[in-house]
Amino acid sequence: MPRQLVSWVQAAPLALILAAFLVAPIIMIVIVSFWGATEWSIYPAFQFDNYEFLFRSPVTYTVFANTLKYTFITWALTLLIGFTVAYFLAFEVRTLKWQIALFLLCTIPFWTSNIIRMISWIPFLGRNGLANSALLSWGVIDEPLDWLLFSDFSVILAFVHLYTLFMVVPIFNSMMRIDHALIEAARDGGASARQILFHVIVPLCKPGIMIGTIFVTTLVMGDFITVRFMSGSQRANVGRLISNDISLLQYPSASATAVLLLVTVLIVIGLLLRLVDIRKEL
Repeated sequence: MPRQLVSWVQAAPLALILAAFLVAPIIMIVIVSFWGATEWSIYPAFQFDNYEFLFRSPVTYTVFANTLKYTFITWALTLLIGFTVAYFLAFEVRTLKWQIALFLLCTIPFWTSNIIRMISWIPFLGRNGLANSALLSWGVIDEPLDWLLFSDFSVILAFVHLYTLFMVVPIFNSMMRIDHALIEAARDGGASARQILFHVIVPLCKPGIMIGTIFVTTLVMGDFITVRFMSGSQRANVGRLISNDISLLQYPSASATAVLLLVTVLIVIGLLLRLVDIRKEL
């Protein structure tokens, strides 16, 4: 059997799985996005009413802007925290045993459900919660802070808590591949710690940073349950818009919004991939 044919046969099972569980559902969503709907029925059609309604509604632009705001702020905070944690594990912890132990410690929150970890912030941030009680007892504030919970602050806090590890792992993997001889050579050449960080470590970590960015960006842009719980249903993102349409059985409208979200995510990922070749990390 020719080698090329053997390669096709070996790739066929995975290709079929991807086609059945990834490509086919996306195609179905695109098809349904052109269908029509009334208050009591959905009918197959090929019309642009759903997209026309989305592009003409100011709510769409507000919700997408809110989604991008959450995504950017969460990305910036997870990058800062993730890079710091990864740097500490890779360069400050000297033994492999402690690196593994501390890395596993970072994964402990993932032993529980995302929803449980998320709603655990509610009694902590509430008006009568632990945070306000502590600040009042210390005399830092005179009355409870209302913006700690059911606000953009609580939403972003939950996002950072849930998704920071997705930034830590790829950056840590990149840092562990850095030859320490390069750092020693830079230090022998008179480079300061700041110069080594920004001119040696950060450039070599770009693939890991980009992979973490893609993870965090796609997860935040597609999330809806976090925004719903942590904002007290007072804020909205694209995921919540889709969820609301589905709860009202408006599947064509939800599909059209999902297609727009998918296109937005693909554009963002495409721009990111033009900046760094992540194949070096794979």
